[in-house]
Amino acid sequence: MVSLWSVLAYGVGGVIVAGVALLVAFQEKLVYVPVLPGLAKAYALTPARLRLAYEDVWLRSSDGVRLHSWFIKLSPNCTGPTILFFQENAGNIAHRLEFVRIMLQRLHCNVFMLSYRGYGASDGYPSQHGITKDAQAALDHLIQRDDIDTSRIVVFGRSLGGAVGAVLARNNPDKVSALILENTFTSILDMAGVLLPFLKWFIGGSSSKGPKILNRLVRSPWSTIDVVGQIKQPILFLSGLQDEMVPPSHMRLLYNKAIESNSECLFVDFPNGMHMDTWLSGGDRYWRTIQIFLDQYVPQTRRSSQSRIDEDNNGSNDGNNTFHWP
Repeated sequence: MVSLWSVLAYGVGGVIVAGVALLVAFQEKLVYVPVLPGLAKAYALTPARLRLAYEDVWLRSSDGVRLHSWFIKLSPNCTGPTILFFQENAGNIAHRLEFVRIMLQRLHCNVFMLSYRGYGASDGYPSQHGITKDAQAALDHLIQRDDIDTSRIVVFGRSLGGAVGAVLARNNPDKVSALILENTFTSILDMAGVLLPFLKWFIGGSSSKGPKILNRLVRSPWSTIDVVGQIKQPILFLSGLQDEMVPPSHMRLLYNKAIESNSECLFVDFPNGMHMDTWLSGGDRYWRTIQIFLDQYVPQTRRSSQSRIDEDNNGSNDGNNTFHWP
């Protein structure tokens, strides 16, 4: 007769085996969602549909992957900061255009939107190693432009994009002026325990308990909690307290980690903010918070040369870039 302890042992073993199988076979599909259910991978619209002047920019990541992005300006001679925006994990950059449209109007800025590898029109397949290279390619492109103030490049990341942006800011202290994180997780390791509670004992970040024997199998850990403490630039934390995807406690943990070594950090929460709509529910207070942060830490400077866009409204940096004016 099989004892109770044997049944329990088999049960625990089954959980471990099931967890290993899920992590090995499906982890990229759990972390990265380039296509929303029921929708095509292609862009549903372009910035022109929202009457935004934009440039198609094609980049090459350092490992050769071809990447697509949009560079959007409020006006040809806009002299505001340039925000390098990194999106959440689901869908593509077209799904963020309404947010970006309002961002341009409220912050009087330029916005560069990158399609991660495997997303939108970009080639390849998403991974942490690859997307880190993609983000660097986007920043390197901006630094080389002569129609923006390269001393005022701000990285803005939401959810997964916050993890991407944190790594980029840490790696480029002399190129990124400031960082904005919105509803970002401490790590994918911690999120695995949130989304798959039965794995919580076997996987997790530095603050979690248990043997964490499955951690080494995670190919995209995105451990923002370890990165944020190494960032020297000013950081703005925007937290929606009704976030149904990432526990709001993650944002507070990131902030607490950052202020251990960085005094230029600001934490602002929004009582009604959910994972994707904090910018909507936050209303005017949301945009005023960002504007005040930018005014304080990314002040306007005078450029020594006239923007090339004044010389040619159809100007582009190379043969792959085309400006579209509504």
